[in-house]
Amino acid sequence: MAFVAGACLVLAAPAPAQVPARELPDFTTLVEQVGPSVVNIRTTERVRAGQLPGGPQMDEEMQEFFRRFFGVPMPGPRPDPRRPQRPGQEEEQPRGVGSGFMITPDGYVMTNAHVVEGADEVYVTLTDKREFKAKIIGTDKRTDVAVVKIEASALPAVKIGDVSRLKVGEWVMAIGSPFGLDNTVTAGIVSAKGRETGDYLPFIQTDVAINPGNSGGPLLNLRGEVVGINSQIYSRSGGFMGISFAIPIDEAMRVAEQLRATGRVIRGRIGVQIDQVTKEVAESIGLGKPIGALVRSVEDGGPAQKAGLEAGDIITRFDGKPIERASDLPRIVGNSKPGNKLSLQVFRRGNYRDLTVTVGEFEPERPVRTGSVEPPQGGASSSAAQGLGLVVADLSAAEQRELGLKSGVRVASVDGPAARAGLREDDVILAVANTEVRDVKQFEAVLRKLDKSKPFNVLFRRGEWAQYAVIRPGR
Repeated sequence: MAFVAGACLVLAAPAPAQVPARELPDFTTLVEQVGPSVVNIRTTERVRAGQLPGGPQMDEEMQEFFRRFFGVPMPGPRPDPRRPQRPGQEEEQPRGVGSGFMITPDGYVMTNAHVVEGADEVYVTLTDKREFKAKIIGTDKRTDVAVVKIEASALPAVKIGDVSRLKVGEWVMAIGSPFGLDNTVTAGIVSAKGRETGDYLPFIQTDVAINPGNSGGPLLNLRGEVVGINSQIYSRSGGFMGISFAIPIDEAMRVAEQLRATGRVIRGRIGVQIDQVTKEVAESIGLGKPIGALVRSVEDGGPAQKAGLEAGDIITRFDGKPIERASDLPRIVGNSKPGNKLSLQVFRRGNYRDLTVTVGEFEPERPVRTGSVEPPQGGASSSAAQGLGLVVADLSAAEQRELGLKSGVRVASVDGPAARAGLREDDVILAVANTEVRDVKQFEAVLRKLDKSKPFNVLFRRGEWAQYAVIRPGR
């Protein structure tokens, strides 16, 4: 018997591609470089003896109660027996601790507005333990930016970075005074950019540990440049939970320059109240994507009204810049110089229109009118309107004057699909399916032309506010 010996060939699996190892960043050089530019800020307020900071008078019995049951001192420092105090005498009490950083060698320091707000005295302590009494140059609550000044020279100012170069995932570092612990360094990465929190500015989101006392301190990139001011945290406990927010430094520097020049910030305004555009509304009115800012009301006699803007318009561009989200508009308008004539694009009833607005100067918002108009009795209803649960009536001359409207129909009663869409009695319907409605007759004519099997949009006004609803006839 012949045997044939066969060779068994074993193929080795290909080695996995080697991923170049990356070392974790070393922050020591960065701390040595930037640390001296970061300062501790403490604030005080003057209160009368026995008074809680920011609170009412406390008599001796109440002070003794707190000392016995809650420890010493509670809630404020016990009077020094070597310094007897006369009734009504004022004393300085600690108010809060924060952080800041020097933006010029001659003593201008940037911090958060909430750090110095309400303070009678502000003290700035440098890393070399020198302490200065600071003067508040200006604060801006809308951006939470403040500038204070100390009398010193040849100070180590920070380098300002380019926020547009900042990338999600990039390493960043914070220096501040959490819980009063001076020159504390924490590090992490950029979690997101342009994060909306309901404030005037889009924030830089990080996972850098930020706690009370870090407010006003710098957020730094690995080049040692300041890219933000640590301002807020997301927390359910009051402490750090892995999400913190910083004000972009480019926005903060624009504010700081105005504060240094005039002590206040001048912003543009056009006099509109706005809201987000939902996907449902965008599709129903033919806009397609949920972009732009929905104009809910237009200030009487304001720049927007003079430019021809109407409630229900959707602003899609301002000064050539696209408005992707409603929050984009206040920032772009706010950075515009009052008096300038700028272009804006609106989407109105299925078409784009170009308008020109003269930017006004920002002022406190006008109070919303609360007076009501006695509605006229009665209402009209066609079979088409009844199928939607609507009974409508023409606006009286008094209502038109009060509401500042020349057209529209008032909802006398509502039920069925219209009620489920959110319409209420006394709402004023301004347009149906992108068609302006002047009176009951036209309202009924528009309804008769609609495909009753498909949803359609209704622009209506409730009080001072305009908004959209989508009615689904079959539901």
